[in-house]
Amino acid sequence: MPILVVNVDHVATLRQARRGHEPDPVTAAALCELAGAAGIIVHLREDRRHIQDRDLELLRRTVQTHLHLEMAATGEMQAIALKTDPYMVCLVPEKREELTTEGGLNCVGREKALAEYIAPFHQAGMLVSLFIDAEPRQIEAARAIGADYVEIHTGHYADAMDRDIRATEFGKILTGIDLAQKQDLQVNLGHGLNYVNVAPFARVPAIREYSIGHSIMSRAILVGLDRAVKDMVEILRGFAD
Repeated sequence: MPILVVNVDHVATLRQARRGHEPDPVTAAALCELAGAAGIIVHLREDRRHIQDRDLELLRRTVQTHLHLEMAATGEMQAIALKTDPYMVCLVPEKREELTTEGGLNCVGREKALAEYIAPFHQAGMLVSLFIDAEPRQIEAARAIGADYVEIHTGHYADAMDRDIRATEFGKILTGIDLAQKQDLQVNLGHGLNYVNVAPFARVPAIREYSIGHSIMSRAILVGLDRAVKDMVEILRGFAD
């Protein structure tokens, strides 16, 4: 059965709007786990716009499931990850002016450098994922780099306003999943998934994890975090039926 990994960045975004102490992403993570989340994911950005170093430290001590760390492939982040020792690191592209991650990491032509970059993580016993678009060249590069997982970027699918465009993007993702399996890569999906657009993936058995944050936190404002997480867990549980 695919599992739900909840991103709590948006809890920190709300806190940082006033530079205060609430809401607390660490508390939110605990509530997500109690509601059935099988993991917690945070993106420690270079500009620290939401998750802070202290949040990451506390989450490492308190998360009872698996802690996933999204990060740019920089020396600073490598040192933080090695010190924190999360269950998995996920390398993502990062631009200071973007509101959220806009696309997948470009791995093509960077295979040697990225392989050297992730080597210390594997030596420390961490799993490594690359957040990439569902493009054959990127998936093949991920395999050459030595990643354990790819997290396929679903943003283009989720943002498509036209049904035909959405179908095309969905097809690209399915092709990417199939190729990743043939490359012996585990597959996660993430970005823009919600309670409606996740449904078509029910018939795709190869997906290991769904990384979902914004839609869960949006629903939580209306129905509470416990209910919001449980609703998504029930949807994903139905995929195994």
